[in-house]
Amino acid sequence: MIAGLVATSQMPVLFLGMAVLIYIACEVGFLLGRYHRRTLRDKEAPSSIGSMVAGLLSMLAFILALTFSIAIEQYQARKQNVVSEAAAIHSAYLLADLVAAPHNVEIKRLLRNYVEVRVQVVHDRDLESAISKSIEIYQSLWEQAVEIAPLTRDGIMGTVAQSIIDVINLGERRKITAVNSQIPGSVWAGLLIITLLSIAILGLQLGFYGKRRIVAVMPLTIAFAVLITLVVDLDRPQSGFITVNQDAMVDLQAIMDRQ
Repeated sequence: MIAGLVATSQMPVLFLGMAVLIYIACEVGFLLGRYHRRTLRDKEAPSSIGSMVAGLLSMLAFILALTFSIAIEQYQARKQNVVSEAAAIHSAYLLADLVAAPHNVEIKRLLRNYVEVRVQVVHDRDLESAISKSIEIYQSLWEQAVEIAPLTRDGIMGTVAQSIIDVINLGERRKITAVNSQIPGSVWAGLLIITLLSIAILGLQLGFYGKRRIVAVMPLTIAFAVLITLVVDLDRPQSGFITVNQDAMVDLQAIMDRQ
């Protein structure tokens, strides 16, 4: 459930939702702390609360750093996949000149269509349609490789076929990193629970002191909401504000148009 909300929510909605949840957790902790303060003979805040707040905030910092590290590594992998795939497509496009007509024309046409699909998905963000069209192009490219294989026994056709296989393999790798290699829902659940617990205990400590420190709580609430939203944005390659740079594929499309 949490993973679904993280994957489908718009970034502004996610940020506001996190900020509200964090503030509510702080307010609940504050009310509990103030209630218990009234029931205690000793009006001083127990010293153990400070240690609990420090421990939970340290744990929260650790899991935030962990999830951020996972998200940034996946983001870098997606960027590298774009460059590798563009290089493989360009290589296959050039090697198609070694194939006799009409197969060379068809292979180049399919590769141009493939690049167009890759570039277009950045604008319309229809990932399912792009994956479906890519699979159709894979099949057509492989059919061309099968047809040209018997035409000659030298190594040229083997090189062309291998370039087509490289395009297909890198395309599948890119799809896996974009669709399946995301932070698990259990990690998001743990991050949310630890965040709310940490803020609630902080509010509990403030409640024992009997003062709402809005000036301190609001920046803290916004800071945690921004950090969590940033990690979510990094984990979603083409659906947030932080998107994977597609310049390599756009440049390749321009080269194909010129040729």
